[in-house]
Amino acid sequence: MLQELIRANLGGEARGIYAICSAHGLVLEAAMEQALADDSPLLIEATANQVNQFGGYTGMQPADFFDYVATLAERTGLDASRIILGGDHLGPVCWQKEPAAEAMTKARDLIDAYVTAGFSKIHLDCSMPCADDVLPLADAVIAARAADLCRTAEDAAARCGKSGQVVYVIGTEVPPPGGAKEAITELEVTRPEHARNTIELHQRAFAERGLDAAWSRVVGLVVQPGVEFDHTAIIDYQPHKATELKALAQKTGGIAFEAHSTDYQTDAAYQQLVRDHFAILKVGPQLTFALREALFALSYIEDELPGIGKKSNLRAVCEARMQAQPGYWQSFYEVAPEQQPLYRRYSYSDRIRYYWPDDAVTAAVNTLLDNLSGAPIPLPLLSQFFPQEYHLVREGQLENAPRALIKARIRQVTAAYANACWKQ
Repeated sequence: MLQELIRANLGGEARGIYAICSAHGLVLEAAMEQALADDSPLLIEATANQVNQFGGYTGMQPADFFDYVATLAERTGLDASRIILGGDHLGPVCWQKEPAAEAMTKARDLIDAYVTAGFSKIHLDCSMPCADDVLPLADAVIAARAADLCRTAEDAAARCGKSGQVVYVIGTEVPPPGGAKEAITELEVTRPEHARNTIELHQRAFAERGLDAAWSRVVGLVVQPGVEFDHTAIIDYQPHKATELKALAQKTGGIAFEAHSTDYQTDAAYQQLVRDHFAILKVGPQLTFALREALFALSYIEDELPGIGKKSNLRAVCEARMQAQPGYWQSFYEVAPEQQPLYRRYSYSDRIRYYWPDDAVTAAVNTLLDNLSGAPIPLPLLSQFFPQEYHLVREGQLENAPRALIKARIRQVTAAYANACWKQ
């Protein structure tokens, strides 16, 4: 499916695909409902930090994540054959503090686990240096390591009877996952000569390892189109800055561009990105940002409703857990202490997403949903805290129930991507 889509995009059709980079159940259910509504394929990606052979921060290995997605698909009624599972930033990223030989051994095990589990889109990311690497890390070294990981993936696919079924994404200009740590005002778009050099080095490294067949299944090159977000600001896409990069897409031999950190762009920007051959758009924090918005809105409704004996105190629980376990946000929110509460709760980088699996936070969410599920939410409160969803409820298009409201908020995000990828 991906190869056909990429060919169509490079052939001039305004078609693309967005990648759901989240492991949260409500986010994935909302995305699956979007795919059902659009009768489209759905690309879901797990990162090496989220899901790996040691469990990642979700506690899931690749096979666990595969089963998890399959269970959600069955629940939502989405045919599993329409789901493409991808692995994002697969390489030594989780083990950068170790020597390269040890980190790459673990990276090969990671790749093997993903392909064996059934993931069919693999981002080979060796752009991060290891403990004993000479800096700056040479592009040729990055390409050689990516090719080594591709060999592992091809061997795993052959062993599992999936030869020729795995597609690859390459690229050395990989933005920081989850957005920039520092304030940004502008970005440099990937230079065409750099993109060409990346392709040539990777193609040569693949050929040296007898991976010409695998090279024919490289569908994407990660580049910087000039989009990013930090904690409180967004760098919007400016097509005129990517004109030369767009022209290069016609000369890549069937490789389109993959754009990371496209969260929070405008609808018009998504549509233009697809037309400019950024055929794969990655979205992650914006999805859980919408989830957080909806959950916090429900918690404010809970505060206003009389007759609830045991309230969830969700916002206070989240704040307490984030302060008790600051590892997921502290190094990212290097601001004055009085600003930290604002960032912890509302930053575009949405570091709060790492705390939804926390036992105390999960219990608070469950209490909140239970408290608001017994009867429809009063319409005036719905209008106050869910103004867009309020109109859908009034028109009979949306159930007045907590989970439905949460997924509707998330689908505001997926709908913008779907309109750019499938409905231009």
